Amino acid sequence: MFETSRKFDYRKWLPHGLVIGFFAIAFAIGMHPDAVIKNLPFSIAEKILDREVPEQLKIVFPSATSFSKKVAQPIPHYVAYSGTPESQTVTGFAFWTTELQPQERGYDGPIKMLVGLDLDGKLTGVLVTEQHEPYGYFSVGLPSFPRQFKGKDIRDPFKVGADVAAVSRASISVNSASRAIRNSARIAARAFLPKGEAVK
Repeated sequence: MFETSRKFDYRKWLPHGLVIGFFAIAFAIGMHPDAVIKNLPFSIAEKILDREVPEQLKIVFPSATSFSKKVAQPIPHYVAYSGTPESQTVTGFAFWTTELQPQERGYDGPIKMLVGLDLDGKLTGVLVTEQHEPYGYFSVGLPSFPRQFKGKDIRDPFKVGADVAAVSRASISVNSASRAIRNSARIAARAFLPKGEAVK
């Protein structure tokens, strides 16, 4: 008897084929790999760019000596540790705003940021890793924007024009990014910190 041939499931391989084809075209016309990645659909680009996470975690949580792999529960996060590998102590957590606040969007889509939170409910750092805002180059894309959040308490208002610097012509971007940082940090606090339960 002849073995029945299996039907090829094109739906399973189509996304892979599209990505390979996109890279092949980009290579042929001389695009830089990073430019190619950033032009992919956001969810695909996000996964590829996560390869840089260890260095990014160190930026938002400079006092930590090591970090866990991404943990899915109770919310997606990384654990920050201090001490030696033989004697580690949890010192805080890090998380992506786009995972905890996926509906928050700027003028031209989500603003991807990595945020560090210590055990006292204070932000240890913020890093903007991806944004496509029309005025992002002089607002959320500047190093001074995330720098102003370091040391802020999750109970602070995060109000643009008050405790967050306002930027003319970029109010949508700045307001969206500030809300994403505040709301995702408060979600993380409620998940991990005893005092975070009081945060609304």
